[in-house]
Amino acid sequence: MSHRAGIDKPTLVPPTHQWLNATTGRIATCAHSWMTAVHWINHLAQKGLYTPTQTHGPKWGETTLAIAQEIARLKVCRPGIAYLMRKLKLSERTIQYHLTMLRETGLLVYRSKGTRIQGVGGQASVYERTIPTAFDTEHGIRTVGEGVQRRPVGIAETARKAIGKLAKKAARKTRRRPTRTRLSGRGRCTPMQWGTSRSSSTAGTHSPSEAKLASGDRQSAPKKNPNRGPRTLNKVGRRYQLARQLVSQVPWLRKASIPRIAWIVRHCADAGWTALEVQAIAEQETPILADEARRPSGLLAHRLGSLHLLYTTPERRKTALLAWQESRAQENARHTGYDEHTGGPKSPAARRVMDEAFNAIRDRLAADCAPVDSSPMALEDLTREEIVDMRLDAMKNPSLIFLAIELGGERYARRLYTNRLVDQTLALENIANRRDTLANAF
Repeated sequence: MSHRAGIDKPTLVPPTHQWLNATTGRIATCAHSWMTAVHWINHLAQKGLYTPTQTHGPKWGETTLAIAQEIARLKVCRPGIAYLMRKLKLSERTIQYHLTMLRETGLLVYRSKGTRIQGVGGQASVYERTIPTAFDTEHGIRTVGEGVQRRPVGIAETARKAIGKLAKKAARKTRRRPTRTRLSGRGRCTPMQWGTSRSSSTAGTHSPSEAKLASGDRQSAPKKNPNRGPRTLNKVGRRYQLARQLVSQVPWLRKASIPRIAWIVRHCADAGWTALEVQAIAEQETPILADEARRPSGLLAHRLGSLHLLYTTPERRKTALLAWQESRAQENARHTGYDEHTGGPKSPAARRVMDEAFNAIRDRLAADCAPVDSSPMALEDLTREEIVDMRLDAMKNPSLIFLAIELGGERYARRLYTNRLVDQTLALENIANRRDTLANAF
């Protein structure tokens, strides 16, 4: 298989180097050349020279080759998990295991990683089919160029036979053997008894006695214990329960994935934290708005960090919760002071000053206006200086604005006195009318 004396083990790629900008391999020129490298790794796995880093789950084998063949057929290397499950009739976890093996052997690298946002729909990861540097070194392949865009220009003479065998394997289609469910304790069917023996297989059977039939001494199934208490959650169930509470209660976690949140708050759930305590400690620095959390699970992991090592007692968590609730109450009070009407000043002196101001505004609005012509003046006949003087007079006497509205309409008044003056005058009138409906405190 090699132009050298022995076969080297493949260099396992760590997760930080499983990206296009961090890999040392090169992008495969075609699907056939990539499958050649896949079969080289398969040969090393059969020789026992490659063992996955994960200690559980399936190992490299025919399923891995079948998944690699489906990936090689894609024009854009974006193998969705659901697509591979439908094509190969495999479980989600099995496909994830084999994709991990393809990445750690340097055959696949991320171009962009998919998303798993609940309620929005996940996006599949985009990969690049790459050929590891160990493959080129093992077979003496010479390349030109730099980085992932390197291209092969030659091969060692001693490795041509090995490459030819790998190319033949890459051209064939790998078929997975169907899984068969074995029946426990017996074969798939009952063998037919042929021969000269006249004995029957039912000779050793006998019917039960009449005393045991319908005697009522034996019950068909055990009864449930009515004194059994409610079932308690185990450690994993408690983590998922806390994650569901956080997703339903915290506004900026509404789009987060429950399994990811359960993994993030695993230490908090094991220590007996409540959902309100997790939110309080996560928002103790600054509050978080729902629109600001682009990736809620990552933001929660960043905010919590290793705080479970700091808040180790219920008293500490209670203190942090009370401080957070007080800050939230103060914040709501500040916003309420701007948004809601508080009923005016409480001091009697301040109320008298306000009453005098409203009475002065009402008297000015009720004052008789100077007699003017019943038809409004055309704005085109006025000069700039006259319009400026009229606006200054309207600022001193708002009744001129009401007169302009009565004669020429609100649009005419806004053109003559500007929107700002008209809005201020109408607002004063509304305040005066509302003040008339309020009863005096004294």
